[in-house]
Amino acid sequence: MSEPVRVVAAGDHFVLPSLITAAIGREAACDVRELTLGWPLEPFGPVAEVTEASDAEEELIDSLAGAQVLVTQMGPVTERVLAACPDLRLVVVCRGGPVNVNLDAAKRHGVRVCFAPGRNAAATAEFTVGLLLSALRRIPQAHTLLAGQGSWEGATYYTYEHSGLELEDLPVGLVGYGAVGSRVARALCAFGAQVMVYDPYVRGEIHGLRVASLNELLRSSRVITLHARLTPQTRGLIGARELALLPRGAMVVNAARGPLLDEDALCDALESGQLSAAALDTYVQEPLPADSRLRALTERVVLTPHLGGASRAVAEKAARIAAAEVGRWVRGEALAHALT
Repeated sequence: MSEPVRVVAAGDHFVLPSLITAAIGREAACDVRELTLGWPLEPFGPVAEVTEASDAEEELIDSLAGAQVLVTQMGPVTERVLAACPDLRLVVVCRGGPVNVNLDAAKRHGVRVCFAPGRNAAATAEFTVGLLLSALRRIPQAHTLLAGQGSWEGATYYTYEHSGLELEDLPVGLVGYGAVGSRVARALCAFGAQVMVYDPYVRGEIHGLRVASLNELLRSSRVITLHARLTPQTRGLIGARELALLPRGAMVVNAARGPLLDEDALCDALESGQLSAAALDTYVQEPLPADSRLRALTERVVLTPHLGGASRAVAEKAARIAAAEVGRWVRGEALAHALT
């Protein structure tokens, strides 16, 4: 009888190694070794550009001795790791894309790479709606005044001048209508918002009114929320020109990717009153720098530290999706989400 496939479950404090191990156990009989990588890991940037050895790489190399499969959330699968692990044949990343894998090096070393698409769509959509409501009704600001400062001054929001907007009948524009944007659209329609969508790549029925151009969407929306993919074409998609097209006093929500939005232009628009509020979960630079202009605008800005995909269900889904790929590979079946 052949020996079972050796798998390293290199989880972290979000996608726990035990979640990966349990999910693999339901798919195939494997010899699983668990490894918990420190979190948050040192930001590597594109792994193809890594030149200096890191502790995380050394941990992976030590744990992967003799292993054929790696399942990981954040582990840096660099050229160095791949070269040091000749038995490795499959890497499964518990994320929406294999951003921590040097794909060119994996191809050279004959390593298949899979990922876990769709694992956080529901969580991110719910979080986006939460951000939107928080900014519309100034919930975080009122909480800080009362709970943090013991002040009842937040009651001034119960005046016509300072009160917030409600979603019912509010024109809300969605830039992008993928797995997250479509869920946000359904939720906002349930609130009674006037949902408009700009996404030139989507066909078929949508929840809301399809708009032919980004400019038209911006001119018609009191709130815009971003759901586009980050590509060279969409980087800086919303800048000074686009923000100027919004009705004065509009609001921007971004729980997608920070570089979709020009942060300096956003701060200018907030300071001038062109925008009344913004709610952000992602940023051009993460962690958000101490000298970011956004930190001085907390009366009008809701800021969260990239938590949109942080739910227990996301970690469990990611482990299940990854384990299913491992099961397919062990059984010799076609992989569902493979890139190499």
